[in-house]
Amino acid sequence: MSKLLLCDGHNLAFRAFYGIRDLSRSDGMPTNMIHGWLKTFWRLEDELAPDSIYVFFDKGGCPRREAILPSYKANRGVPPEGFSEQLEWVKKLSLAIGYQCFEELGAEADDLIASALCKSRQLFDQILIVSSDKDLAQLVSDGVSQLLPPPTANPRIGWRHLDHNGVKEKFGVSPTKILDYLAIIGDQSDNIPGINGVGPKTAVKWLSEFGNLDDVILNAGRLSPKRFCSLVYENRDLLKRNQDLIRLDDKIHLEIGTSTVQWEKLERILNDLEMVKSLEEAKSRYVA
Repeated sequence: MSKLLLCDGHNLAFRAFYGIRDLSRSDGMPTNMIHGWLKTFWRLEDELAPDSIYVFFDKGGCPRREAILPSYKANRGVPPEGFSEQLEWVKKLSLAIGYQCFEELGAEADDLIASALCKSRQLFDQILIVSSDKDLAQLVSDGVSQLLPPPTANPRIGWRHLDHNGVKEKFGVSPTKILDYLAIIGDQSDNIPGINGVGPKTAVKWLSEFGNLDDVILNAGRLSPKRFCSLVYENRDLLKRNQDLIRLDDKIHLEIGTSTVQWEKLERILNDLEMVKSLEEAKSRYVA
């Protein structure tokens, strides 16, 4: 059974950065994130045995969403010290290992993942989206699932696999309703406000009763609790705007080919980073 991993690069990089601390090269350059990245991806290789791994990175914001909502992601601060420097090494390392990496100015990793999924769906029997981003749950379908990394605050929870039933269990709605669900409650991580006072349980109740967001708005006068009837109707434009913000773009053109391990480049990178034990591990994995 052929298997593809679609990996959210920034999401996994931040988790690697905070998962391991206080590692650096002799000149003081931090390497904690790079160590964590390798540890994560080698574990994915060992436990999942994928045929291909694609990694996606954000680059330069998202003008389309910022035009709809100028405050989109305005709540996010600058990356922590040492993150951006290590991220460039992570990209070089990933390419040398043989992963395909994608980034495009003005496109978000989630949209690149959606586009890669659309292009690759017929080529693989199983596709796993590796990310904790709840937006990506809208892509789960037959043969496509989401793999959630362990939470940084509670790593003992471990990796969690969300297929159709897993999404329903976690969020209370099926993958096809994730877009409407998030439009109602908003997405704090992206600075997208939902209907004030409406939480996940209420959103699930409405979508279970009326089916989709359009019908929730159409039946605003019948909603329970009653205090939300006028609020939903008055905020119908906000709800439709949220759908436009959260809906993923799967029409981005991507050049997807094949790639293999570039051993000389990989060896040079690991030597430059003074990652002696990782170099030994890499030799055992990639050198016949």
